[in-house]
Amino acid sequence: MDLFSFGEDTAGGRLLADRMRPENLDEYIGQEHIIGPGKLLRRAIEADQVSSILLYGPPGCGKTTLAHIISHHTQGEFVRLNAVEASVKDVREVIERAQSNKSLYGSKTILFLDEVHRFNSSRQDALLPAVEKGTIIFIGATTENPFHYVNGALMSRSTLFQLESLTSEHSLVAMRRALADEKRGLGFMQLQADEEALQHIADMANGDIRRALNALELAAMTTAPEPDGSVHITLAVAEESIRRPIVKADESTQYDVLSAFHKSIRGSSDAALFWFLYAVEKLGMDPMTFIRRLIAASSEDIGLANPQAMVQAVSALEAYRNNGWPEAKLNIAQAILFAVESPKSNAVVMAISRAMDSIEELKSAEVPLHLRDTHYKGSAALGHEGYQYPHNFPGHYVKQEYLPKAISRRVFYQATEQGNEAKIRHNQGLRRGQ
Repeated sequence: MDLFSFGEDTAGGRLLADRMRPENLDEYIGQEHIIGPGKLLRRAIEADQVSSILLYGPPGCGKTTLAHIISHHTQGEFVRLNAVEASVKDVREVIERAQSNKSLYGSKTILFLDEVHRFNSSRQDALLPAVEKGTIIFIGATTENPFHYVNGALMSRSTLFQLESLTSEHSLVAMRRALADEKRGLGFMQLQADEEALQHIADMANGDIRRALNALELAAMTTAPEPDGSVHITLAVAEESIRRPIVKADESTQYDVLSAFHKSIRGSSDAALFWFLYAVEKLGMDPMTFIRRLIAASSEDIGLANPQAMVQAVSALEAYRNNGWPEAKLNIAQAILFAVESPKSNAVVMAISRAMDSIEELKSAEVPLHLRDTHYKGSAALGHEGYQYPHNFPGHYVKQEYLPKAISRRVFYQATEQGNEAKIRHNQGLRRGQ
């Protein structure tokens, strides 16, 4: 029994994208890495042996379509719920019916939960017992990073399949099918679509097949026919039918872009500048977020190899505070480029790590007597003496112990040979007698 409510194959007022939704795997466009010949998910669908899965990918990449195809292949009951509208009560009703079907008829129930990231933790918890017992087979679809939005317990009981963004070529394939299909598509019309018009729609759809088909249908249905009854979709018509998409800046996207920015600081001026400007200008993210990350990277990835990177980053922060955006764009860009082009070192990070390991090992540390406070009378009687003032010695350095006795030979900061640290490394060697 199939309760997947996509309607009949006739147009019936349904949108073209819905009518042209693939009915089987041979019609499915893209995602060959998970449903290509011989792939695990394809074999499971064809054998009607799909287990609980999570489908993660951008809008229009085919998540719901895959669920639709599964609904046509299963011999069990297929139920679709949308997380925006569904309640715990709705989920429990599906589970109760699934229990009855399993005990009375030995049949399985597949629950497809669209936009599962919109299901809060308590509602996801309501699914767990049924998934664990095999009462229902769970299929979740999400555009958000499931590791951020799906309970760990539910994640561990589901196989994650990541769908990739589709390309303009995929959209072109879908539109050409729609133009040729007389039953479900636009083939019943006398349509002539210029190649440049189709290419424009495909490019503007940005990998979203649903959006491309909706634009094609809008162009076909709103263009005045020629005297002979034909409809001509030109580039001008296509440009009116689809606009450049608004980029979605959800939480997962923001984390990913910020991560790309920081990683680019370690290796590419062009990429670091691109991700910063893309995030601020396109996604509307706060420039301060990137300045803070730049300041952190100045110590984490550059450190004493070029101490001026920190100065540049903090100066960019002050410029932004004083001048705002977009006036401070140049100052921030300068600091970013300065950081990327600086010699790199993670010696500061490693020094902190080694010091923290020693702190954890010691639990408590005794301050050596010669380093203790001597500002009061009687300190010498307690043995608080013997400190040697480095400025009284040549080179303003004298060898003496500064660490607790138990870790007196530990070395935390090991300067690299990068940039300014090469000089520091040389001086460290002289002090250590190397």
